[in-house]
Amino acid sequence: MSTRKIDWFLEKYGESHQNATNKLIHWVCVPAIVFSLLGLVYAIPFFVPRTLFMNWTTVLLGLTLLYYLRLSIPMFIGFIFIGGAVLLGNNAIFEAVGRNAGTLALISIIIFVVAWIGQFIGHKIEGKKPSFLEDVQFLMIGPAWLLHFIYKKIGVRY
Repeated sequence: MSTRKIDWFLEKYGESHQNATNKLIHWVCVPAIVFSLLGLVYAIPFFVPRTLFMNWTTVLLGLTLLYYLRLSIPMFIGFIFIGGAVLLGNNAIFEAVGRNAGTLALISIIIFVVAWIGQFIGHKIEGKKPSFLEDVQFLMIGPAWLLHFIYKKIGVRY
């Protein structure tokens, strides 16, 4: 019986995420990194006036969804909702700061840096290097690793 690619990635990612404190840190920092990274992308000028759906974040989310679709249809569906929430959240911040992309970028950079510091602290506690240092695809697996726990808890096969 062959292992599905998503199962292999989740198992491999989980090998360097066994410590309870590191796992807890990941539950906070991985979503914060995703949110802040997409906030930074949202702040990049777009070739037409920026709207909720006309921005670089929407383009990046579309490409990201294709990646998850290749791994697992349930992951793809889950990330439609997660991506939508992140897009709405970043748009709300953009609107709240008077549509100032520079302020959105600054907020995103602060969140991004603090969250990555948290991630490296978690891996120091774990005693293992982050998975993405082995393969950059693991940057995409971190969010899926968290979602797979949610799916297991509610009984959804991924």
